[in-house]
Amino acid sequence: MNSKFLPGLGVLTGTMIGAGFLGIPYVVSKSGFFPGLLHLIFIAVFILFVKLYLGEVLLRTKGNHQLTGYAEKYLGKWGKSLMFFSMVFGIYGALLAYLIAEGKSLSFFIFGNYNYSFALSLGFWFVLTCLSYIGLKALKFYEKIAMILVCGVLIAITVFLSPNINMGNLNYIGNNLFVPFGVILFSFLAFSALPEVRRVLSSQEDKMKKVIITATIIAFAVYLLFTIIVVGVYGKSVNEIATLSLGRYFSILGILTMFTAFFSSTISIRDMFRFDFNMGRFWGWLLASFIPLVLFFVLYFFNGVGFIQILGLAGVISGGLAGILILLMNYKAKKSGNRKPEYTLRINNWVIFILSLIFVIGVVLELIF
Repeated sequence: MNSKFLPGLGVLTGTMIGAGFLGIPYVVSKSGFFPGLLHLIFIAVFILFVKLYLGEVLLRTKGNHQLTGYAEKYLGKWGKSLMFFSMVFGIYGALLAYLIAEGKSLSFFIFGNYNYSFALSLGFWFVLTCLSYIGLKALKFYEKIAMILVCGVLIAITVFLSPNINMGNLNYIGNNLFVPFGVILFSFLAFSALPEVRRVLSSQEDKMKKVIITATIIAFAVYLLFTIIVVGVYGKSVNEIATLSLGRYFSILGILTMFTAFFSSTISIRDMFRFDFNMGRFWGWLLASFIPLVLFFVLYFFNGVGFIQILGLAGVISGGLAGILILLMNYKAKKSGNRKPEYTLRINNWVIFILSLIFVIGVVLELIF
């Protein structure tokens, strides 16, 4: 039997390493590198545990669902409603951020300026909308290719730019110590990708835990390396879409990562409508694809919030709400799940309270700073 570990890893890693990590160097440049590093370490470990709790929920449940379906099963209608809000706010916010940043990145890469950002955002949306209709088969194929290319570009960036790192850019402490929390949290989330990973791993669910841990380690390593290089070279002058600071040709990194993240996120929201609201494949695809386009037009013509603001708000509000619901779902699933899971984690009221409190504090800090 062929191992499904790499396709599953590709889906989760490809969703995590999307537009979010392109904003990390910018917010870290505001706080200073070492405060930003503490954010990275803390959030990576914290979200890893929440994802493992979610993975256990999926493995305790028979059938295909998205997060809203699991929330309804274990928490009832109120849980489904809150998870629906979380997914819609978070994924549509992410897709909107990807459309904004991808258009700018493509225009900069092709023409050396941002003059064609709007048209190229629309072109990117059209291509990805067509691919997302094909679904999981296309996702597994393109995520694997894109991840190989991303690794190659990261190696090239490291080789060419690391000699230019100025340690002074990494030693200062900024005034905005809590600014990185929302963007970094967003970068590690990808909760909605885990049900897709479960589908990819069908009949090999014993690999779920390994996929979650490996994907988190890879994402952390990529974020850390990328942040050291970009902040080390450019200091406080980092663009909010960090790859645009690296020069025309290295901006291909952002183009590739947003391709994979947009792709998997669209399929996740499509499957929510498809599996948990019984809308069918076509209507699920339609709602997943066209609502972000409408939001993009509204934001473009009314000059709304920017890339970093979208990432931060989507991270703390969507991630915080979903994270608390996941902890409650795990507690319930241990009692009423209908399948024996391949792994289990201990949970109690104190674990739920402490981890939930961290999410709440993150929301407050993001709104303040």
